[in-house]
Amino acid sequence: MPALAPTLPCFASRLRTLAMVGVAAIALSACAVNTSTGPTPDYSGLSQSEAQSNLAQLAARFEANRKDKRAAIHFSAALRAVGQNSQAVSVMEVALQTYRGDPEVDISYAKALAADGRFSQAMNVINNTIRPENPNWNALLVKGAILDQMGANAEARSIYQQAMILAPNEASLEANMGLSYAMTGELERAESHLRTAQRKRGANSRIRQNLALVLGLQGRFDEARAIYLAELPPDQVEANMAYIRALLTQQNRWDIIEDAG
Repeated sequence: MPALAPTLPCFASRLRTLAMVGVAAIALSACAVNTSTGPTPDYSGLSQSEAQSNLAQLAARFEANRKDKRAAIHFSAALRAVGQNSQAVSVMEVALQTYRGDPEVDISYAKALAADGRFSQAMNVINNTIRPENPNWNALLVKGAILDQMGANAEARSIYQQAMILAPNEASLEANMGLSYAMTGELERAESHLRTAQRKRGANSRIRQNLALVLGLQGRFDEARAIYLAELPPDQVEANMAYIRALLTQQNRWDIIEDAG
């Protein structure tokens, strides 16, 4: 299964799902249950077996103490990584009973809601989390990602710019800016931001795979394949390359390709 193969019906909508892919791109150990404080974790880079093992560990920790905030946040993130978005929402709603008004819980709740397609509710939650006198860059990142998924790309980019002032070295902000441009077909600008993201704090495999996708959408298949090969097993590489070609074919976008290779 392609690592970045959403199933929405049109080119822009397919790319739109990548906004949440890029959110909170935090480097985590592949297998360990990471319970450090900080922005919402990202377990999306795990293999299927690693994801299931990790999910089981996190589920056990959450069930052992449903008032453990870190356990709830990490369990919800792991559920989102395997597509169990409604359950991820439910986990955060349990956490809200104990930690209402807690910014970390609210951010994780908003991400779960957005992953479940409940964008208006997610936006209400994240807007209530953002404090003008003390803005949180991670909350702004999530707000931008929600706006991107709603198709408000220009507004999303403005939010990312605000967040970059607060956290200029965070890879996830630069990556989401790139994905925002990819959604509107501005692939060269998308590539530029994703390449910059690779050099910043928190750059991870997800960002590199998104860069490969953007290169592939420009018809630079050899470059895209080379990046994928460094990140994924061979079967997933070929699945992703086939997905890119299918995207171009379905949307009749071969006219943007100078050399299909």
